[in-house]
Amino acid sequence: MPAPSVTLADIEAAARRIAGIAVETPLIESPALNERLGARVLIKLETLQRVGAFKFRGAYNRLFQLDVGARRRGVVAFSSGNHAQGVALAARLLGIPALIVMPSDAPEVKVAATLGYGAEVHRYDRLTESREAIAAAIASERGAVVVPAFDDPHIIAGQGTVGLELARQAAAVGAHLDLALAPVSGGGLLAGLSIALKAQAPDVEIWGVEPAGFDDLRQSLEAGRRVAITPPGRSLCDALESPVPGELTFPILQRNLAGAVAVTDAEAAEAMRYAFGALKLVVEPGGSAGLAALLAGRVEVASRTVGLVLSGGNVDPELFARVIRGEL
Repeated sequence: MPAPSVTLADIEAAARRIAGIAVETPLIESPALNERLGARVLIKLETLQRVGAFKFRGAYNRLFQLDVGARRRGVVAFSSGNHAQGVALAARLLGIPALIVMPSDAPEVKVAATLGYGAEVHRYDRLTESREAIAAAIASERGAVVVPAFDDPHIIAGQGTVGLELARQAAAVGAHLDLALAPVSGGGLLAGLSIALKAQAPDVEIWGVEPAGFDDLRQSLEAGRRVAITPPGRSLCDALESPVPGELTFPILQRNLAGAVAVTDAEAAEAMRYAFGALKLVVEPGGSAGLAALLAGRVEVASRTVGLVLSGGNVDPELFARVIRGEL
């Protein structure tokens, strides 16, 4: 797959397309967190985005650009949850039929939300079936467009609007970002974020945060090429279980990142408890990865200004209750 360029201009164009449709999510600051870390942390709340995660940005930007014929034939996507909801809602708003291929063990709160936005859902067994093959077969049968979760320049540009807003909102409170952290799976959010931030502050350090056992980005950065891993099992951070960086996203990440770090399930759970108890926020496991990295000291932040993206808040209520009770 060739790697088309995604530029600041593409992200600015995406921002114009989603303006008034997506939420410009707030940037907040917690004195308690600042004191604990000895840093100034500016928190971008994508938990408050439509569908409860940043994914709506890229999905809407991608679907908006489909022509009349493609809109009529519909779209197909595959996702464990947040991309599914983003595509489902964007499709509903634009009058486009949507079918989402979701694993049989996807969190029921995400499946229910996807159905609630009007999409069809096709369930599959992630251990024995290929979601890519299923989506391709359905798309071929219907003449539909497959909407990737991250390996698409329009998706990357849409997610990059998080970075545009973060930079502008930080400047509005007199802050210059020394570094920024965001969760990473396939890399769409982090790639877009890095383009937007680097274009405005070339010296900013940008870090990706992965679940332990799914550190394909760290291994890829160290190897200088995309490395596919065989995960040892599942992660609490179910939204971050990609086994290899994207073909389009990796060259961007390779160019723009300071590095990638991993957090354990226990550290993600602790970050969720901290977000709930100290920040009064509900954050899903994968969405809390950046906060987990800060609390665990994975990145040196003392006396620095940090941009932190909390990328989603779609957590199963029973799982959330177990985390808050300290059972996970």
